Amino acid sequence: MDMRIGMGMLLACVTGLTAAAEAPKPATPSTKAINQAVKDALAFEDKSDFDNARKGFIAAPAKVTITTESGAPVWDLEQYKTYITQDAAAPDTVNPSLWRNAQLNMLHGLFEVTKGIYQVRGYDLSNITFVKGDSGWIVFDPLISAETAKAAYELISENVGKFPVKAVVYSHSHVDHFGGVRGLVSEADVAAGKVAIIAPEHFTEHAVSENVIAGNAMSRRAIYMYGALLPRNPQGGVNGGLGQTTSTGAAGLLLPTIEIKKTGEELNIDGVKMVFQMTPGTEAPAEMNTLFPDFKALWMAENTTNTMHNILTLRGAQVRDALKWSGFLNETIDNFMPGVEVKFQSHHWPMWGNDKIVDYMEKQRDIYKFTHDQTVRLMNQGYVGSEISEMIKLPPELERNWATRGYYGTLRHNSRAVYQRYMGWYDGNPANLNNLPPEDAAKKYVDYMGGSAAMLKKAKADFDKGEYRWVAEVMKQLVFAEPQNTQAKNLLADSFEQLGYQAESGPWRSVYLQGAFELRNGVPTSGGVNTASPDIIRAMTPEMVFDYFAVRLNSDKAAGKNLTLEIRFKDLKRDFCLNVKNAVLNYAERQCKTSDVSVTLDKVVLDDIQLGKGSIDDMVKAGKVSLIGSEASLKEFTGMLDNFNFWFNIVTP
Repeated sequence: MDMRIGMGMLLACVTGLTAAAEAPKPATPSTKAINQAVKDALAFEDKSDFDNARKGFIAAPAKVTITTESGAPVWDLEQYKTYITQDAAAPDTVNPSLWRNAQLNMLHGLFEVTKGIYQVRGYDLSNITFVKGDSGWIVFDPLISAETAKAAYELISENVGKFPVKAVVYSHSHVDHFGGVRGLVSEADVAAGKVAIIAPEHFTEHAVSENVIAGNAMSRRAIYMYGALLPRNPQGGVNGGLGQTTSTGAAGLLLPTIEIKKTGEELNIDGVKMVFQMTPGTEAPAEMNTLFPDFKALWMAENTTNTMHNILTLRGAQVRDALKWSGFLNETIDNFMPGVEVKFQSHHWPMWGNDKIVDYMEKQRDIYKFTHDQTVRLMNQGYVGSEISEMIKLPPELERNWATRGYYGTLRHNSRAVYQRYMGWYDGNPANLNNLPPEDAAKKYVDYMGGSAAMLKKAKADFDKGEYRWVAEVMKQLVFAEPQNTQAKNLLADSFEQLGYQAESGPWRSVYLQGAFELRNGVPTSGGVNTASPDIIRAMTPEMVFDYFAVRLNSDKAAGKNLTLEIRFKDLKRDFCLNVKNAVLNYAERQCKTSDVSVTLDKVVLDDIQLGKGSIDDMVKAGKVSLIGSEASLKEFTGMLDNFNFWFNIVTP
């Protein structure tokens, strides 16, 4: 998941949120017609995915509600079972293709992939995989939360056998592939060498940095992407594309003990031979596939799933390289496919049979190659991202292929991402080089369009004609010009809602419906997403901490200042010199020649301060921090650092 909380992001507890105060609206005739057209166009009679998703089923509990020790739910599949059933037709308010994907993702429990390889699916956004060794389990991608991973381990222990975990493999640096590790193994066992933690090179750097530097903004947008506030019903949350949704338990991180650095590298853990393919810069900046030659099985991490994936995730992240992604998949086909009889991955269900797998892999490769090549072709003809997203069309062999449908990524926003990767935000039109910001432009739009009353009258007529994209564009201007205009907000919400009902992508549906929710009910003021768990904070190097301080530095408060701080970490035996000058924070690993204040502490004490376990003053009084020089200078520095408000506005100014 990319994010998932990029997610890729750490999605932790969302608390203090209430259900929508205003009931959603039904699907309009226009929405019903669009969804019916999807149903008529696609091969819904093809049930092969359902056969694969059921194959190897061993057991599932009657109820899948996973809680913390105090009883707070962190994963509740029961919310969906009341309306997403295997025999239920798609409601008018859900795109039938997305409904089909939700039905597939609801097929949950313990499954045998092939003799010796098992998966628990439907216990989180991602799958957890258990590979049987001579004396224990090698576990791949232990979900987001310790609670869900522990529940999955208990399920396989009850039905296959109670065996110790000998190794954990993180396929890549997104939280839904490592966050639940503490539900399986202890830090003490890892430190003692009883459990190996295996990950691709640079895993830790990317797992930590993605969740901190831009974590606040990404996590706020992730509320939209995953529809965290949406009710679980046919008018609300249905499916996240890769799975139903994300768990909200304790996300942790145990650092790797073994790093895989090159393609072809082999490991034998507890009698299980694994051959790795490094795929950096594909779905994640640090990622790897794994071949099990003795099982004739290929683990594809998240480089292939049963959907078109994101080139740019809607929560925000660095744009992925579609060309490199397709290139690595081509390498997989050429070098890893011979002899493979089962392909499985960290989301969705497996596939069996070499011929079918090769065809599947070629189409997965080509969805990214096609998106890249055709976007660049149109870009070189002078078209901009918004034009390309309207023009680009898949060939029938990819359009009618279920595994390349846009349940998570979409051709529309992926093509814009490719354009962005090459050309950036500026589309070349001078009018857009220094255009007005949204609120200022909106007031001019309203004035030019004859005022709010005229805009509302025309927009209502267009809404009745089913022109929801245009109504959203117009009402966006009116809402930003007149934030208190309830009629404008309600009509914009109604437009978003119908666009959400039509969306085939789970994240698109969530984004639209979350926008409608906040327009109708306001921006929440309590709860939120914690993007940096204690494990993430403790895994930050001093350099990462100082980079984070730098992006928190308020330039207005820092203007004209010249402060030098020395930070000495006793436990790390490392000294840093920090300087605020020109409203910029720079640092270097060395002692300062002179400083306004010198601070000596252990790194863990700084971690505790960041985690809110005490202030600097508290730590000084407790003898955990010692100061030499001006205490006022230290307070002046900390006073320059912003704390970010999680609930910033998105659909209103």
